[in-house]
Amino acid sequence: MKTTRNNLSDFLKNKSYFKIKLHTIRSNHFTLISKINKVKGVFILDTGASSSFLDLKLKDKYKLKLETSKIETRGAGPNKLMTLVSKNNSINIGGWACKRFPLALIDFSNINDVFESIETSPVDGIIGADILKKGSAIIDYEKKYLYLSY
Repeated sequence: MKTTRNNLSDFLKNKSYFKIKLHTIRSNHFTLISKINKVKGVFILDTGASSSFLDLKLKDKYKLKLETSKIETRGAGPNKLMTLVSKNNSINIGGWACKRFPLALIDFSNINDVFESIETSPVDGIIGADILKKGSAIIDYEKKYLYLSY
């Protein structure tokens, strides 16, 4: 069966996908609303990030229990960032949910400083490829929707 753009949403709904609205910000990133441990926040959708990240400064807001990590991460810049890890978190993105999910925590100061310089609101974290893979993600770039399934 060939699926046209007009019925992609219906087709994916019949395949048990959840439809999540994406919002474009000035940096041309997509953002979405997500709940971590039942706390709502704004997150960047980053298909190039291997893991999902949360701003370390928000650990109390999101009720995270932290463990030290030997994981070093890199963004687009040259600097390595040390991370902390929080295991066993719940994530809800528009009806799609996952329990016992690990999150890496880093300082988002540099990221949010860039957003501030282009008059964009700060973000709480990044939804990365780990969640996208787990949810068998499909992104409709034209209509600005993310679809996740179990």
